[in-house]
Amino acid sequence: MAGIYIHIPFCKQACHYCDFHFSTSLKKKTELVNALAKEIVLRKNEVDETVETIYFGGGTPSLLSVNELQFLIDSVYDNFEVVDAPEITLEANPDDLDKEQVLKISQTPVNRLSIGIQSFFEEDLQLMNRAHNAKEALHCLEEATRHFDNISIDLIYGIQHMSSKRWFKNIETALAFNIPHISSYALTVEPKTALAKFIEKGVVDPVDDALAQEHFNILVSELGKNDFIHYELSNFGKEGFFSRNNSAYWLGKKYLGIGPSAHSYDGKTRSWNIANNTRYMKSIEQESLPRETETLSAKDRYNEYIMTGLRTIWGVSLDKIESDFGCAYTDKLLTSAQKFIDQDFLSISTKTLKTTPKGKFLTDGIASDLFILNLE
Repeated sequence: MAGIYIHIPFCKQACHYCDFHFSTSLKKKTELVNALAKEIVLRKNEVDETVETIYFGGGTPSLLSVNELQFLIDSVYDNFEVVDAPEITLEANPDDLDKEQVLKISQTPVNRLSIGIQSFFEEDLQLMNRAHNAKEALHCLEEATRHFDNISIDLIYGIQHMSSKRWFKNIETALAFNIPHISSYALTVEPKTALAKFIEKGVVDPVDDALAQEHFNILVSELGKNDFIHYELSNFGKEGFFSRNNSAYWLGKKYLGIGPSAHSYDGKTRSWNIANNTRYMKSIEQESLPRETETLSAKDRYNEYIMTGLRTIWGVSLDKIESDFGCAYTDKLLTSAQKFIDQDFLSISTKTLKTTPKGKFLTDGIASDLFILNLE
């Protein structure tokens, strides 16, 4: 099974923390949608497996009209073999999801919404420069839950001056809508973003890592009490509502990335399109794929498996390490992991290495410490 990701590189305005590729000018939206469809045709022979998921990410995919959405979905069906019941996800912003638009989207093949709520509080939304307000955050969920069963929302924790009480209220509000999936991320200061510049100039206080960890612990506890399974470091889903698209990434399945800046992976190589809308469209018009490709070494694939595996409930299989990479990699991993096992950050059971509840928040740092730089 494989997945197709379609990047929609447009936003109404720039969120202060975001470093994804997008444009706030929608003047060439129609031309770019046509280029996306053409890239789908150009790459129809790259996937020799059935497509299981179609994911519209961005940017802000909810800026597309339903006709544009349908056009791109039809393009996928016309050029690839798709399973009978694929997961088709649309990332959406609350200000795009009024009553009429939610109804229209529900009449397309889209069967999963991923809504960028981030916070239900006005002061947080203003700090992040989100395009929606707190009232729209609530209203869009009222409408979305009337037409969709499969809904995920994004929440951000560790926001400057967000009390644990306010964070708890964010979680409580989400739970009140009976949302079956929540993706939650710590506010991260990415280079060259507006947030990074504000912190550098002293306009905004730095991010507090201790506060983020406190919020993370609250999140894990409260969602666990409400039948959510913490199946990936930043993702919580009820039984039957794990993201099939994202799970495929973490389990190393193949995926095709369509659009400017989109990444693709075929099991051995990774490629990525140019992050420039104009140059992307010109290249596609000339039937030339505007991308770079790298072949992953065994060391690269090993390190990636360690990173993704430790983030999930499936962990890192020692049998897979040995069969895919050899005994030397297994021995190196066990040696490097022992100090984290002694600290109760990692555990081994049934030949699977996993993070413990104590080590979960530190997963990325632990994984990077287990990377192999040189195998001696």
